[in-house]
Amino acid sequence: MQGISKILAVFDPTADVHPAVKRAAWLAKNTGAELEILLCYYNQYLSGDRFFDSPSLEKARLEVIENEAKHLEALAEPLRESGIVVKTSVLWDHPLYAGIVRHTITSAADIVFKDTHHHSAMTRAVLSNTDWNLIRTCPVPLWLVKPRDISSAPVFIAAIDPTNEHDKPAALDDLILRQGKMLSEQVGGSVHAFHSYDPRIALATATANAYIPVSLPLDVIESQMRENHQKRFEEMASFHSIDDENRHLISGITHEELPALAEQLDASVVVMGAVARNRWNRLFIGATAERTLEHLPCDLLVIKPDWFKTPVEQAINEAS
Repeated sequence: MQGISKILAVFDPTADVHPAVKRAAWLAKNTGAELEILLCYYNQYLSGDRFFDSPSLEKARLEVIENEAKHLEALAEPLRESGIVVKTSVLWDHPLYAGIVRHTITSAADIVFKDTHHHSAMTRAVLSNTDWNLIRTCPVPLWLVKPRDISSAPVFIAAIDPTNEHDKPAALDDLILRQGKMLSEQVGGSVHAFHSYDPRIALATATANAYIPVSLPLDVIESQMRENHQKRFEEMASFHSIDDENRHLISGITHEELPALAEQLDASVVVMGAVARNRWNRLFIGATAERTLEHLPCDLLVIKPDWFKTPVEQAINEAS
């Protein structure tokens, strides 16, 4: 996503508010990109396979799609009046995440926006099964939107791992920082770089790799660990011209420190990478990242490696 010319916003017909559409329209207004609002619909009671489908079922599906299309057009009209180029689409596809991915590819979208919501009792985000499947399979940057307004000068936090402790491709850190910088510049915001390390894990790694004498006192080992992490972190941040005051190297656990920093900075968006062990294994989000994502107080933008290919099949199952 070197530039943004086509934005896809997923519309949730079961929700009363639509933060993803609102956020996507905000970005379209700031970038001059075209906005497409997508409703991917499916109802098992109106579905039929090639042996049991009927003209009445087909007619019912068409009526539902036509009614939803009118709803989207009513939503799009005020956006068009504000100067945004808006297209609407209603598709019959299942499961939801696969339909979104298929349309993302056919529409040549540069970025996808989707709502995610706070749990009312725990005041934290709860990502749905569709969210997690999109994180795993969406071939373009995925922006998960919380139901909150965005700042007029939004803060982006680029969460990187320059030591590649979690088998993350080094080039992904470059993508995360580049996208964070590009977006912040286009919307009049700022970008911060974040990296945390856990001294306990670092000590275990050092012992296994024997690159630090384990006979040293713990505080000395931790100091050398920090020096190693800081060197790589500063190199990456300097290469991308991140201001010194916007660099955050923190000793601690990521799923605790990143949400805390986002809260402290009143961040609007955290930019993270989807992690893969190699080009052939399924893309996945590790346990640490899962805990991090659930507790972020702001939006999340997920970036994939350049080489990523979605596992979602392009053909729609006829029995859907």
